[in-house]
Amino acid sequence: MKILLIGEYSRFHNSLKEGLVALGHEVVLVGSGDLFKKYPVDVDIGPKWVSTTAIGRLVRKVVYKLSGFDLALWEAGYRFWNARKQFKGFDVVQLINSWSIRTTIAKEKKCIDFLATHNKQMVLSACGTDTAWVAYLLSDPLEYHLLTPYLNDKSLKKQYSSVLDYLTPKCQALYQYVVDRVSHIIPTDMDYYMGLKGQEKVTSLVPTPINTSSLKVEFPQTTNPLVIFHGINRMNYLKKGNDIFEKALELLQKKYPKKVKIITVESLPYTQYMKAYEQAHILLDQVYSYDQGYNALESMARGKVVFTGAGTAFSKHYKLDVPVAVDAVPDARAIFLELEKLLHQPEVLAQISKHASRFVSQYHDHKKVAQTYVSIWQSTP
Repeated sequence: MKILLIGEYSRFHNSLKEGLVALGHEVVLVGSGDLFKKYPVDVDIGPKWVSTTAIGRLVRKVVYKLSGFDLALWEAGYRFWNARKQFKGFDVVQLINSWSIRTTIAKEKKCIDFLATHNKQMVLSACGTDTAWVAYLLSDPLEYHLLTPYLNDKSLKKQYSSVLDYLTPKCQALYQYVVDRVSHIIPTDMDYYMGLKGQEKVTSLVPTPINTSSLKVEFPQTTNPLVIFHGINRMNYLKKGNDIFEKALELLQKKYPKKVKIITVESLPYTQYMKAYEQAHILLDQVYSYDQGYNALESMARGKVVFTGAGTAFSKHYKLDVPVAVDAVPDARAIFLELEKLLHQPEVLAQISKHASRFVSQYHDHKKVAQTYVSIWQSTP
């Protein structure tokens, strides 16, 4: 098959591409590289002039101050449209979300129409923030979730604007516009599946693909000291629960100053991030989730013990009888106690490490997952 992947979140489409190529398919990935993470793409439509040149940054700043319009939206749309001849004749186009090109809403619809007209089939991935999922969260059906801090403190609205934007009338209209033109909506983990199951065109959960062949298990033999890695993305600081992790780490460091080593990094490009946690035993990923995202899964494949979403719903779905990660709840003391327990029980730490890497190999292998996607795409009449 000839496949066009539009957009990128945390290397998801890169891994899917690697799996598809290994199966003999032709794949083109279009995107911006997911901002500072700088993931590779085949056709780069990221806004370069307004973000990398001095004059572009100045003009962008002035225009935004005067009008509230971000020229990056215009440039992304311009770069996509300028390259549109490369986006014809594919068997499948997969969008990373309903706003995958990240241009103005009017231009986004024009680009979506172009893709729908000039290719055989279009599908929508549910692997990150999008309109239907945010609406589900705001109905507050779960004990906690991405929007919990905002619901508890509405003064945080500015920090959550990038999420809440998906519920503006124009974004809701765009989401429906895209849904009307796709054959399937494919959720990639429990968080998105719980929010979308039963809705029109939504498939069963298809796990996030991880290219385990490129990842080496790196679990340090000694736990003296216990090395804990905490990667912070300032744009998602509250959404990921980094503030809660920091409080838990303060408690641990205060009680065991000579027994633990804490590595904290901020907003690193992907390759630097991968290098930064090589020597860690434990990686702190996120608090408000019910499954693992890409960073957590890749870390688990490398044998790290990850604090992330790993609760009852996740364990039941995969029929697990052993822990493959530590369920991180939004409670600093509870996280501290789990860290303390692992500090005193290195044998348990080693067991979870082994279970984690095996779990990812069994359920998230990029070639197995890619074949599942192909089967779904080929099921369309």
